[in-house]
Amino acid sequence: MDFQSWMTAVQQRTERALESLLPAADIAPQRLHRAMRYATLGGGKRVRPLLCHAAGELAGADCARLDIAGCAVEMIHAYSLVHDDLPCMDDDVLRRGKPTCHVEYDEATALLVGDALQSQAFLLLSDHVLANDPRRQLDMLRLLAQSAGSRGMAGGQMIDIEGTGHELTRAELEFMHVHKTGALIRSAILLGAQCGTPLPEVEMARLDHFAKRVGLLFQVIDDILDTEASTATLGKTAGKDAAQGKATYVSAMGLAEAREMADTLRREARESIEAFGERGRRLHELAHFIVTRKF
Repeated sequence: MDFQSWMTAVQQRTERALESLLPAADIAPQRLHRAMRYATLGGGKRVRPLLCHAAGELAGADCARLDIAGCAVEMIHAYSLVHDDLPCMDDDVLRRGKPTCHVEYDEATALLVGDALQSQAFLLLSDHVLANDPRRQLDMLRLLAQSAGSRGMAGGQMIDIEGTGHELTRAELEFMHVHKTGALIRSAILLGAQCGTPLPEVEMARLDHFAKRVGLLFQVIDDILDTEASTATLGKTAGKDAAQGKATYVSAMGLAEAREMADTLRREARESIEAFGERGRRLHELAHFIVTRKF
């Protein structure tokens, strides 16, 4: 299967899985469940589930297990977007080409949507058998919890808030985005691998290095797109970071140097998994997709 066909197939099965794993809209409290589905379904590139499936294929994981792990990470991601868009955070009105959750519903509902999506993600990881060894599954739960918490995504968001209006060095930016964006991308990849046959330590180390490089790569490209792409293309407000005085790789380094950094990160990511050969094909292709994406 060529990459485009594979990507479409994974995106479609992820959408179907999310539809079935989210609470139905007619279950009380209906408004909350409708809003959870509104915020999660029918949009997004599903990059995190794609990375989860790619790493899982490398480890020979069952697709049904990867659906659960990928959806858990995607629910954490969806919750983070709902909260990021709130007036107390980025105060945005457009996400994935439609009104943000608090605009479509209200702020209180959006706050609860984020809370409930986070809980739903951990419910998935605890309700389904994803690893033959229960201790391994506990490690998977811990990985996602750490990736989403103060030492991961939430902590990175706090650093972002504190850095607004200030110039940050490249090292400071990297520290922020290792947490804010990279931690969840890393967990998607490692969770996918852990759904399959246990990999030797040296292979897990290679995969972990790939995950860290790709996590930063995704953010660098995001910063470039925020500068160059239109609101219609992005499906969210373009240029919002610059307007709010947020530090980005483009503001810190300039566009040309940010592009050079993206090329370097992509090369380092690819080199880290070259030893996997054909087994790492989808991960190689996804790294290329992340660099060349337009939204």
